[in-house]
Amino acid sequence: MLCLGFAPLLALVLGASLGAAFPQDVLKKSCSLSKYQFPVPHELKAVQKMKTQFEAIMHQSNRKCNTRLFHRKWNPAELSVHDRMMLVEAELDLATTMLGLSTAPRFAETRQQPLAFLTQAREDLRGCLAMEDHSHQPSGKLRHWLQKLQVAKDTETTGCLEASVILHLFQVLNDLRCTALREQCT
Repeated sequence: MLCLGFAPLLALVLGASLGAAFPQDVLKKSCSLSKYQFPVPHELKAVQKMKTQFEAIMHQSNRKCNTRLFHRKWNPAELSVHDRMMLVEAELDLATTMLGLSTAPRFAETRQQPLAFLTQAREDLRGCLAMEDHSHQPSGKLRHWLQKLQVAKDTETTGCLEASVILHLFQVLNDLRCTALREQCT
């Protein structure tokens, strides 16, 4: 016969009872994107510096791109909060991928701080999405944009995707800010 002492048995019973008393969602890490509501000025300056330097490089190379990925006929404020989170995650994923691939030696150092900031934002947002309802289906607007994003990834040159991302980084940051506020922004 198995003989357990009173203290270990009590600990076992209490542990099982407390585990059942608290829903698993309470035990999960909380989702907080509040630090993206108002990014610190040095992060915004780093993004602006990178954008300015990139525009100068692009002007010198006379690169012409027709990527209109960030030209949408709808405003992200029209989306549900969950759809906005999915939109911003896709935007941040594209941005971090393109900044991570950049091979222009003169541009390598300038992109490091924005890349680190955007990578952290993407990871924080993914953490929040992991806590959300996994059965959520994106709206038609978002689904269409995600398809447009996939087509652009498959058909556009890396240089054009990089240019589109960098030239629209402040739009991505505004979408992130509005998602962090969890309210309607314009």
